[in-house]
Amino acid sequence: MEGFLLALKSYQTFNPSGWVGIYRLLPMWAGVVLAAVGMVLLLAGGGRMFRLVAGPVGAVLGLVWTGALTQKLGMMDLDPRLPTFVAAGLMAVGFLFPHAVTFVGVGVPLGLVAGQIAGQNDFLLGFGPGFMVGGIAGALLHRQVSSIVASAVGAWLLVIGALAALHQFGGVVEAVASRPWGVIIAALLFALAGSVYQLAVRPTPEESDQKSAEREKQKLRQAEQRALEKRWGVK
Repeated sequence: MEGFLLALKSYQTFNPSGWVGIYRLLPMWAGVVLAAVGMVLLLAGGGRMFRLVAGPVGAVLGLVWTGALTQKLGMMDLDPRLPTFVAAGLMAVGFLFPHAVTFVGVGVPLGLVAGQIAGQNDFLLGFGPGFMVGGIAGALLHRQVSSIVASAVGAWLLVIGALAALHQFGGVVEAVASRPWGVIIAALLFALAGSVYQLAVRPTPEESDQKSAEREKQKLRQAEQRALEKRWGVK
């Protein structure tokens, strides 16, 4: 477990080899599970299932953005555990209110860019409006953002899970993993395909509810028709 946690730290830096190499620490059964979960997220993760993704994504956002914000605001003497606390809070919020994660996930980067443009002395004057505009845009485009994020997460779980599941079958997997950028590009292609499918092909939750309601109405009409025919002896 300690080695796995250390491997996860590679995701806090730009380390493609470390990102891909984490598959070596996963048993075959875990690889199969990850690949299956990744496929589900690729095909349907942007719908109601997104709350399962929003929690972990919120935690990652808390770990990544808290340090950047406190540094920009000159708040360097805070408790070093603050990013962990923020990550835990955003994880809980993500599970309960997925829209909040898209609000923060889009709002904070745009706020940082706006604050950077405004300059260090006027950072808050730029960050505030940028954060609000970006957050509102993220919330309004929740379906699009959630589909893309779920597809990206699903694609990565799929490729890492596949590498872990096939790791014991020969040196082909090692040869593939030795070219981390090839693995990353493959994941990006899967993510692109998943995003296109979820946004252009898969029905929205509202459309699914409407079709389900129409099927129920059709069944009810058929049941009423059969009851009427039975009552009047119509064959």
